[in-house]
Amino acid sequence: MENEESERLISAEENSSDNILDCTLRPQCLDEYIGQSAVKDNLKIFIQAAKARGDALEHVLIFGPPGLGKTTLAHIIANEMGGQIRVTSGPAIERTGDLAAILTNLSDGDILFIDEIHRLNKSIEEVLYPAMEDYALDIVIGKGPSARTLRIDLPKFTLVGATTKVSGLSSPLRDRFGNVYRLNFYNNDEIGQILRRASKILNIEMDLESQLEIARRSRQTPRIANRLLKRVRDFAQVKKDGKIDKMTADEALKMLEIDELGLDGTDRLFLLALIEKFNGGPVGLNTLASTIAEEMDTVEDVIEPFLLQMGFINRTPRGRVASEQAYKHLKVALPANLQEKLI
Repeated sequence: MENEESERLISAEENSSDNILDCTLRPQCLDEYIGQSAVKDNLKIFIQAAKARGDALEHVLIFGPPGLGKTTLAHIIANEMGGQIRVTSGPAIERTGDLAAILTNLSDGDILFIDEIHRLNKSIEEVLYPAMEDYALDIVIGKGPSARTLRIDLPKFTLVGATTKVSGLSSPLRDRFGNVYRLNFYNNDEIGQILRRASKILNIEMDLESQLEIARRSRQTPRIANRLLKRVRDFAQVKKDGKIDKMTADEALKMLEIDELGLDGTDRLFLLALIEKFNGGPVGLNTLASTIAEEMDTVEDVIEPFLLQMGFINRTPRGRVASEQAYKHLKVALPANLQEKLI
């Protein structure tokens, strides 16, 4: 089930079809990066100051929902600083020896990017503390009374951590990042700019209206916008003359069962189950997940966040409740006691 969900077209999680597309469309410098203006402005200043001093950039923590450009920013930081980037993830570092091998192979000015850093083992975190603060690695040699600590000097590197769950980081680790940035969802105009840039790189002919049509259904997330652009391009090549206009984009997205607000079949299945089988709620998460044959974690972490963001559902002490917007969007008659359900 987890693999099926990761391949869901409208999911912001990275899937197997994104890798090549992301590498092709990924901006290489801050000037090419669209959106997140406050983050860019701060990074420009701190990068320029660090380069002027000939020093490493302070460690950077980037958090926010998936698909907003955390990995892209890490690569841009490496390019702007003129260093190499070493990419890994929290779950991939299983032992302290794994981390030690990575750290000792870095050079001055390199960037170590750890994705899903909130999933680091606590023992790994403790090895990171002196590495981040003192650029040193403390290794314990031997066991028992004869054990001793060996300190190895490390090059001056910059750790860039990315996470979707900043609360999952321990306070000691979080406090060691000098730069902490939150990435916010994009507006339709910014998504439109991203689509225009992508269409030029991919040599896709499309008009402004079709860009806005795709942008409206992309859940304010660049990764989803680029993925939808790829699918609409395929549709236009097979069914049309290869050019994308508003009608072509609309037909393609309808075929993909993505409506005008970006909801797909899974979202509508969830809402219809809540409204039709449980009279709009309140209903518990476990019961609702069983009804649509999904895992509880999938419902809570993948399906519900966008519906909550759009105001289609409410989480109450008694369970999930469908909102007035959900009834209107699905064209279902509002119940007379809707306000009572929300209490």
